[in-house]
Amino acid sequence: MRKNLPMIVSLALLSLAAPRLADACTNFLITKGASTDGSTMISYSADSHVLFGELYHWPGKKWPEGSMLDIYEWDTGKYLGKIRQAAQTYTVNGNMNEHQVAIGETTYGGRSELGSQSGAIMDYGSLIYVALQRATTAREAIRIMTDLVAEYGYYSSGESFSIADPNEVWIMEMIGKGEGQKGAVWVAVKIPDGYVSGHANQARIQTFPLNDPENCLYSSDVISFAREKGWFSGKDKEFSFSDTYAPVDFGGARFCDARVWSMFRKVNADMQKHEDYALGHNLKNRMPLFIKPERKISLQDMFGFMRDHYEGTAMDMTQDIGAGPYAKPYRWRPMTFKVDGVDYLNERAVATQQTGFSFVTQSRSWLPDPVGGIIWWGVDDAASSVYMPIYTSSTRVAHSVAVGNGDMMTYSPSAAFWIFNEISNFAYTRYSDIHPEIAERQARLENKFITYTSAIDKAATELHAKDPALAVEYLTDYTVSNTDKTVAEWRSLYEHLFTKYMDGNIKVPDPGNRNPKVSQPGYGESWYRKIAETTGDRLKVVGGAAH
Repeated sequence: MRKNLPMIVSLALLSLAAPRLADACTNFLITKGASTDGSTMISYSADSHVLFGELYHWPGKKWPEGSMLDIYEWDTGKYLGKIRQAAQTYTVNGNMNEHQVAIGETTYGGRSELGSQSGAIMDYGSLIYVALQRATTAREAIRIMTDLVAEYGYYSSGESFSIADPNEVWIMEMIGKGEGQKGAVWVAVKIPDGYVSGHANQARIQTFPLNDPENCLYSSDVISFAREKGWFSGKDKEFSFSDTYAPVDFGGARFCDARVWSMFRKVNADMQKHEDYALGHNLKNRMPLFIKPERKISLQDMFGFMRDHYEGTAMDMTQDIGAGPYAKPYRWRPMTFKVDGVDYLNERAVATQQTGFSFVTQSRSWLPDPVGGIIWWGVDDAASSVYMPIYTSSTRVAHSVAVGNGDMMTYSPSAAFWIFNEISNFAYTRYSDIHPEIAERQARLENKFITYTSAIDKAATELHAKDPALAVEYLTDYTVSNTDKTVAEWRSLYEHLFTKYMDGNIKVPDPGNRNPKVSQPGYGESWYRKIAETTGDRLKVVGGAAH
C-alpha cells in the first residue's frame, strides 16, 4: 500500500490479511443502556499474522450515474468483479463512518460445503467497507449487506458481524449457500437495550424470534434451506442457526467462545457457571447470546476487555510453565502440538501478538453525527497498544497510520505499526518487568484523551451549530495531531525501554556519575527452583564461586 487512492481501487489495496482459517478476531457489543455514558460501543481485533495495521480512509463523494465499483477480496486482494456504485458515499475512517455507523466481524467458517460459491463477488470485508460508505443506520447497513449478497453472491465462509449506530446494536450471522446457488442465509438480532453481547469465531445465534421485525430480521429461506439440505426437520420455532450451520465443537468452545465467556464473567458473576463450556468440557452448557451486566460498562472497561489473557481463570496464561520466568501471557503458534502422540493446546486469548489493528467505537446519540462518532483505534497487540481517538468525520488521517506508510515486509520508521511492534516484541522478552511500564504510559495517555474528549466535543458542537464544515476541519486537525503526537511518544518510550532493559539488566540513571546504576534481578526464585528441579546435579556449583 503506497498511497491513498480513489475508492474504486482502494478496496484492492486492503488485501494484506491472509486467509482467516488460522486466525481469529474478537468483538464485544454494548448497548446504550449498558454503557456508563449512554453511547453504544462495539470492539474488534483484526488478528492475522500478515495483516499490516493501518487506518483505512474513504472520503465521502457523489458519483455519476452508471459508475461501477471494483471489488477485491479483503483477505487476498483477488479481483472478484464489479458492482453498481451508489450515487452518494459517506466518509469512512477505519470501521466507522460519518453517520456513526460501525461494523466489526469475526469469521466462524461453518459447514464446509457452504464455503464456496462460483461467480460470487461480495466477500465479508467488502460487505463491511461498502456498507459503511452507504449506510446511515445499523438497520440500513443490514439491508445493504444482505441485498448485496442476494444480487452479487457471497464469496466468504460463515461470518458474524457487529453493527451499531447511536441507538441500536445488532449481531448478524451469515453463511453462503454453496455451489450451484447464489447468495446467503442469515439472521440479525438486535441486542436488547441494557444488555451486552460478544462473538469470537463461533456462530452465536441459536433460536430466534420469527415474528418480531423490530428486534430480529432474517432471510426468508434461512430455515427452508436447511430443511432442503436435510440438516433440520423440527418445528420452525425450534430452529437454531448456530447448531444447524456451524455446530460447536471443542475448538469452537475453547479457542473461540471462551473469549466471550472471559468478558461475560467480568460483568455478571452468574456466567462463572459456563466455565466448563469455555474449557470445552460441556458443549451443551452454551452461553446466552446476550446478558444483562451487573454494572454499567465504561470505555476503559472496553479497553480492558480487549487486553484480556484469561487472568484469574483456569486458563490464566501467566501461570503455567509456558509463561516462562517473566509470566508472559503469550504462546507462539501453532495453536496445538503433540507430545508422545498426545495433542495439547495453547490458549487463544483476546489479546494476542498477531493483531494488525483493534478498536472500540462509540456512537453517541446526543451529539451531531460529525461530532458523535469516535473510533478508539490502535495497532498491534491490544495489551501494549494505545487506543487513540479518531473522530470519524475526519477528512484525512495522520501519516503515521496512513495506508501506504510501510507494509508487512517494508519497515517504515514513521509507521505506528512498526513502532508499537518494536515495544511489544521487546516486552515479550522480559514481560513482568517491562509491561508494567507500558501499561502505566498507556493508561496515562488514554485517560488524558478521555478527559480531553468532553472539551473537544463541546467546542466542535458549538462550531457545528455555526459552520458544520469548520467543525469537521477542527476535529480532523485534532485527530491527526493527536495521533502523530501519540506515535512520537511511543517512539520515545521504546528508546527509554531499550536502553533500560537491554542485555538482561535493569539500568537507571545515577546522578553525578557517568555510568548508570545496574541491577540484575535474574529470573526469580520460583523459576530458579524449576531449573534446579529439572537439571539435577548438572548445574550445581562445586568447589568454587560463580562469576
